[in-house]
Amino acid sequence: MNNLPMPETPLRIGTRASPLAMAQAHMASVALIARHGLDPQALVIVPMTATGDRIQDRALADVGGKALWTRELDAALDAGAIDIAVHSLKDVETLRDPRFALGAMLERADPRDRLVVRQGLEAARITDLPPGARLGTSSPRRAAQVRRLRPDIETALLRGNVATRLARVAAGDVDATLLAAAGLDRLGMHGVGAVQDAALLLPAASQGAIGVECRADDAAALALLAAIDHAPTHRAV
Repeated sequence: MNNLPMPETPLRIGTRASPLAMAQAHMASVALIARHGLDPQALVIVPMTATGDRIQDRALADVGGKALWTRELDAALDAGAIDIAVHSLKDVETLRDPRFALGAMLERADPRDRLVVRQGLEAARITDLPPGARLGTSSPRRAAQVRRLRPDIETALLRGNVATRLARVAAGDVDATLLAAAGLDRLGMHGVGAVQDAALLLPAASQGAIGVECRADDAAALALLAAIDHAPTHRAV
């Protein structure tokens, strides 16, 4: 295609600044480089701190929901400060602003959750946790399903990125937590936690899928992204 990004006019890839979000932005960058034969210097990753990352003491459902993960990226995309934005699709609102278009989805990873427990505790499933165990999560979905399976388990608010939540478990602040298998794998933590049966613990909608958005009127960006879209994932999600 014409008008491919060049080192002097690079494609600016917006992302949250967390290690997982940066890893996912890198995945999108690698896919674009491979598909279009781009010079790696023709893409620049632009990290941003989302409102959802700054609020650590409250459940996001109480202060704005999923929009708090995308607000800064949306503003930057609309203002032309970035050209595309990379998202974990499970953190994106179902109904999006019509100014933006979901140009591509990368191939979906394992959509299931993993149970991570503190040292000295042996449990491969929610049902294996000891009576009265304390499970940390910020997800209403996870908390509701845990309470359905085990009404005796206490659920406590646990916010932060993957490393922060793992550190809280290691410190004994909670007995266990649930994390997305896809996120752990993308951070190289393949052996961390025990995969949960999706029939017992239903994953979030779109979990494991990465979406790449651009402005709806940006034909060049839409063409770039269409070439890396994984159609089976797009249909499934």
